[in-house]
Amino acid sequence: MPVETRSKLVLEVAAELVAHEDKPWRQAMVFIRDQGAENPWSARLFGTDTPGGIDQVANGECDLAIINPSGPLTLAYRGTGPYKQPVPVRVITCIPSYDQFAFNVHPDTGLNDFEEIGEKRVPLRISVRGQQDHSVHFMLRHIMQAAGFSWEDLEGWGGKFVFQPGMPNNPGRVASYQKREVNAIFDEAVGLAMQAAEANGMKTLPLRESTVKKLEAMGYRRGIIEAKDYPWLKSDILSIDFSGWPVYCHENTPDDLVTAICEGLEERKDRIPWQGEGPLPLERMCFDTPEGPLDVPLHPAAERFWRARGYLR
Repeated sequence: MPVETRSKLVLEVAAELVAHEDKPWRQAMVFIRDQGAENPWSARLFGTDTPGGIDQVANGECDLAIINPSGPLTLAYRGTGPYKQPVPVRVITCIPSYDQFAFNVHPDTGLNDFEEIGEKRVPLRISVRGQQDHSVHFMLRHIMQAAGFSWEDLEGWGGKFVFQPGMPNNPGRVASYQKREVNAIFDEAVGLAMQAAEANGMKTLPLRESTVKKLEAMGYRRGIIEAKDYPWLKSDILSIDFSGWPVYCHENTPDDLVTAICEGLEERKDRIPWQGEGPLPLERMCFDTPEGPLDVPLHPAAERFWRARGYLR
């Protein structure tokens, strides 16, 4: 029997387990080593999507991680926000995903922009993503701080964050809004968020330019929810970008491992699902684009690989 049989079996089964929304296994960590129990695990690949993976890469718990969106990884690289010093991360590739943060509220809140929440001390009851280590919460705290108030401030004047499962158009979250248990839904996945907003007469709050500039100084990018995409909007909505799924590693990750990862992506690009049609578009996943922000440098081995394939010039 081939020596790789056991590992191929485990990997194929794991691939099937994570492929189904009705099963409770949607993330994977893969440990790989050479044959022989005395050998240490030489590669640890983590299919997370949260900022927690940044610390795991930094402290050597894993060799590869993924995050959505690109913004938190940029903060880590720059040493801003919660990162007291630059974290030595490098990007291997970035899966395209164009997205923005959406702040949708009931019209009777009287709010005209996000900053008025703090200025008027509005006790919003906000539906937020149930996964408490999600990037939504990481970023929302920074957005509120830039707007002049904090998560704790809002709770202090009677507001409430309601952690609920699912995307912003999840039937349970929408029902909660319809029953007035919450009067706001703050989330990413802007297309789904705006579907829920239109169907329920919600108002989408813009950020002020001054707030966005503070966030840009940290490393975030501005986002625009464009009226041309959502005809019921009277004008474009200034927001914060939530684009990109960077695949990243430590700057000291060995070149041969990074090259092998790139080879694996190239070989199996037609088997890896993403939000678009067809195989992974590697030809636009190794340089900066609106749907795949790259404010963190490529690992040198990844840059050489993509350049040799003709994706970088």
